[in-house]
Amino acid sequence: MLEKLLQLTGWDKPENRDVALVLSSGGARGLAHIGAIEMLEEQGYHITSIAGCSMGALVGGVYAAGKLHEFREWMKGIDRKKMLELTDFSLSLNHFVKGDRIIEAIMEFVPDIAIEDLPIPYCAVATDWVSGREVVFRTGSLFEAIRASISLPMFYKPVHRDGMILIDGGVVNPIPLNRVVRHKGDSLVGVDVSGYDYKAQEELKHELSERRKKDKSLATMILDKLIPDNLDFNYYTMLSRTSSLMIRQNSKLMAQLMNPDILVDIQMSRYSSFDYNKSEKLIAIGRQKTLKAIEKYAQKSKRRKSRKKAED
Repeated sequence: MLEKLLQLTGWDKPENRDVALVLSSGGARGLAHIGAIEMLEEQGYHITSIAGCSMGALVGGVYAAGKLHEFREWMKGIDRKKMLELTDFSLSLNHFVKGDRIIEAIMEFVPDIAIEDLPIPYCAVATDWVSGREVVFRTGSLFEAIRASISLPMFYKPVHRDGMILIDGGVVNPIPLNRVVRHKGDSLVGVDVSGYDYKAQEELKHELSERRKKDKSLATMILDKLIPDNLDFNYYTMLSRTSSLMIRQNSKLMAQLMNPDILVDIQMSRYSSFDYNKSEKLIAIGRQKTLKAIEKYAQKSKRRKSRKKAED
């Protein structure tokens, strides 16, 4: 369908389909980045540089190393049992998980190499907790950069380097559109999975609540007593949503500032930051949303060409 659309619009043979790609933070939702990359390549785009934050830094780094297919296949085997095996819990006062096992597992099929030796320019962003400044990795160990960028505050152990305490890059720059290397004539493409569709979430919870009210079974009556509808409104959810809203606002401001040619904005209602066992569903969402964004861009290009032709 897209190919026919591009032919009809006269946009099927653009002068340059090089892409500077930027992938946002978002935890497990960042697995949608895999689908986005696959769709871009299937539609004839050539990714010439990449920048990422948090999960976007991980997926982007694996892609830059030429191991995206292997990573996707590995993710298929991640279920709740495997997630537990890869979680190296810690008794520290500033983090719950060391984060070493997951990196070591990925390094079994993605070798750690110097960022400057990757076939395409790559960078990852982290945050220095000491100074509050953004830290951009363009050289050095690929996995040190990834590990720093994914250091979710209070969850993963921070990375200590050169007097800095490095935490998740999403704190300061969740979609680093201003950090990716640009080449003449390329298109700037951003994939943003940092936002939740909170309205859809509330509608879904309301629907489930109504179902419970209509269900008069003994099991449901007991469940209502043990798990009331308002149980999800607590200190943790308040802090979590507040943090998510701030990150989302930062990502929207960055998009307004940089005005990417294509922005794949993926707001999810059913998937959380820890749904790593649902990779194929998340990848499918990434593919679908990216295809729609490409189609929208093609239509926009057609209108622009028509206006130019009329002016001439």
